[in-house]
Amino acid sequence: MVTINKLLDLTGKAAIVTGGAKGIGYGIVYRLAEAGARVLVADIDEDTAKIVCKKMTDKGWQAQPFTVDVSEESQVETMINACNDKFGSVDILVNNAGIYPPKPVAQMSKEDFERVINVNLRSTFLTTKHAAEVMKPQGGGKIINITSIDALHPSMVGLAHYDASKHGMWGFTKNSALELAEHKIWVNAIAPGGITTPGVASMSQGATAEQMAASTEMFMSKIPMHRMGEPDEIGMVALFLASEMASYMTGEQIVVDGGALLS
Repeated sequence: MVTINKLLDLTGKAAIVTGGAKGIGYGIVYRLAEAGARVLVADIDEDTAKIVCKKMTDKGWQAQPFTVDVSEESQVETMINACNDKFGSVDILVNNAGIYPPKPVAQMSKEDFERVINVNLRSTFLTTKHAAEVMKPQGGGKIINITSIDALHPSMVGLAHYDASKHGMWGFTKNSALELAEHKIWVNAIAPGGITTPGVASMSQGATAEQMAASTEMFMSKIPMHRMGEPDEIGMVALFLASEMASYMTGEQIVVDGGALLS
């Protein structure tokens, strides 16, 4: 029987975390790097990705920044190849990059809808397709898709495009898990609830203090734990799925929401 410290040891593994420069992505990068993985911090925000990697290397961990628009296939393919060339493999892929600019359907343009679908869902297809072709001859790998509780139940008006993308990610997770299992590539998902991230904060820009207080109170009332989650609480679950602790799991979605879906 493998000891607990070995089960969580990712030494020698190479990981890609998209949207890894901030928020949930940073929480995941931190835990994977801490566990010994060599992490490619893939983000469209080049400057912040460099800062994150400096924080990791200052701790003696291994991380490299990579600037990418995950909705563009040529850039995704270059990212996968860069990880393989730099670290010698692609063992873990975390599809975390995502956007959620709120807008009611009546005010949503075709371009608004397509942008969210392209960044959130199309990117998951592209990264999985190209990473899997590297993982197959290696003898396996782990793919972790960051969905949302909105993949199971809508949270608010204005996120129809986001919800469509996250439902799509969950369906894609299950079907790609079925296809890739014979290659020992396990595909799972994490569905976060309300997490304190820069993206969530930006959704409140322009609101008054009274509006913010009312919105926060309403949201918290739906969470049995009565608090928002922290990025590290998603990072820890990602570490679990990336490790041998989840050796008999594929096609699953772990909900991390403080009990919000119970209400």
